[in-house]
Amino acid sequence: MQIPTFDDMLAAHKRIAPHIRRTPVRVSDHLNDLTGAQLFFKCENFQEPGAFKVRGAANAVFGLEDAAAARGVATHSSGNHASCLSYAAMRRGIPCNVVMPHTAPQAKKETVRRYGGKITECDPSTNAREATFARVQAETGGDFVHPYNDPRVIAGQGTCSREFMEQADGLDMVVAPIGGGGMISGTCLTLATLAPETRVIAAEPEQADDAYRSFKAGHIIADDAPETIADGLKVPLKDLTWHFVSRHVSEIFTASEQEIVDAMKLAWKHLRIVLEPSSAVPLAIVFKNAQAFAGKRVGIIVTGGNVDLDNLPWIEG
Repeated sequence: MQIPTFDDMLAAHKRIAPHIRRTPVRVSDHLNDLTGAQLFFKCENFQEPGAFKVRGAANAVFGLEDAAAARGVATHSSGNHASCLSYAAMRRGIPCNVVMPHTAPQAKKETVRRYGGKITECDPSTNAREATFARVQAETGGDFVHPYNDPRVIAGQGTCSREFMEQADGLDMVVAPIGGGGMISGTCLTLATLAPETRVIAAEPEQADDAYRSFKAGHIIADDAPETIADGLKVPLKDLTWHFVSRHVSEIFTASEQEIVDAMKLAWKHLRIVLEPSSAVPLAIVFKNAQAFAGKRVGIIVTGGNVDLDNLPWIEG
């Protein structure tokens, strides 16, 4: 598979500029005091579809030649990639078919439909997603835009760190969530050239820690259907994302479900922005491993803010 380059990221940034927002960076003196670090939050939850994945999705959609674009695009996703691909497809005026687990948050399903995406539901496992998708793609003929294991997607995600380094110069570390590894791979791609001295740290739920175990073992270990409130981080690494993770990530830390919820609450309260559980994992691991971040300038990528307000993780069912 083609390994995306720094030049691919630069081309992606130019291509997607009319279709994304240059999201702001927020700080909180109180969170700095609590952690002992200087924290800078890159707010990708402010993208129109509510997540960073619009970058990779837009790069894939607007990079298609007209003949391929006419057949539309298709993917499988737990939510944010599905909504972002639907958004990009809507802006280009082409069809978008997505396979989503029936357990995906209702808010994310509603967002996909609002942008014109057609949803086919499946059981909540990687095997079920891929099998259902194979059938849908065969029926529709759409160009497959993988949620993360796609060079176009990784190049697009890398544009986030390019902006981040312009907005918060001199970061010692950049921390992002890891599931399949698209954002982390894009971060590695960009920082390896722009700021090779900046360490890339990945954050993962304890209950879906296959990337952590892969990192320690030196090869991909894939779980099929882990259970965690961080629904965007349930998928395993693939060959292309493993290429970047194994070569460029400095460390992977994990956080418990309660630690994720606690970080989510703190961010809502002190940053006054909405983070979804997957996006709160980086802050959770900073609190948990404060000694590793104390005294450092730490960039945190807030990957998304699509939450079901009627089903928040701290509300008793």
